[in-house]
Amino acid sequence: MTLPLHFSDEVAAARDTGAPIVALESTIITHGMPFPQNVETARAVEAVIRDNGAVPATIAVLEGRLHIGLNDEQLDALGQAKGVAKLSRADMAACIATGGTGATTVAATMIAAHLAGISVFATGGIGGVHRGAETSFDISADLRELSKTPVTVVAAGAKAILDLPKTLEVLETLGVPVIAFGQDSFPAFWSRKSDLAAPLRLDSADQIAAAAKTRASMGLEGGQLIANPIPIEAEIPREVITPVIEEALIAAEADGISAKNVTPYLLDRIFHATEGASLTANIALVKNNARLASHIARAFAGD
Repeated sequence: MTLPLHFSDEVAAARDTGAPIVALESTIITHGMPFPQNVETARAVEAVIRDNGAVPATIAVLEGRLHIGLNDEQLDALGQAKGVAKLSRADMAACIATGGTGATTVAATMIAAHLAGISVFATGGIGGVHRGAETSFDISADLRELSKTPVTVVAAGAKAILDLPKTLEVLETLGVPVIAFGQDSFPAFWSRKSDLAAPLRLDSADQIAAAAKTRASMGLEGGQLIANPIPIEAEIPREVITPVIEEALIAAEADGISAKNVTPYLLDRIFHATEGASLTANIALVKNNARLASHIARAFAGD
């Protein structure tokens, strides 16, 4: 059985000409914010990629079809759809096989991007080790996917609601290169810096593309995580956001929130506690990641 991939006209044309392509996830559309802001943000991120010389490929499963790139009508429909599945490695195939509709997480987007021959993917922040994972065993599939699938993922680090030291430890154990862009500190999503040193640092898109190509030539499986700090004008300082995160974590435990419901619950609590500032920062960092990812994709393509 050959899995059919459904390319948008724009992505198909880019593949034909060898133009640089940047993959985008779709859970930010279905699970990240309400309509119409979700679609407006998705289009704005796509525009950043086009403005920086690459082609955006937003990925989703629509009625059992794996779409690599969405047209305006599909994007609008996905932004208003109800009951959309949140897909990772474990449930992606079942959704396709049963004709379902689902939005791709980091792990699922990496899988789809690799199937489509796309080497670079921009997102907000990856999943990781949740607080209390020593008893809950709640660790995102994103981490293992980074160790298996050869895609360069550009993110503002891991989501700050996670246990960042344990997330870095797991990534080290799995052999995933964690590369801070332009600084020595590992970024903390809404904040430019954490108290954790980044394992690696690179300062240009050309260096990042060269590192990925070298890994491939050595036969090393897996991708690499590019930790790109949020723009300074958009960041929420650690001393401001940390108490808000702690309060949200306490509330989640009191309300019995677990598994895939944890992240959207926490992000919603933090959004209201910061009076929307966390979402504004989130949009800024996604655009910033899309910009860097475009430059890396161009470096891959030899531009």
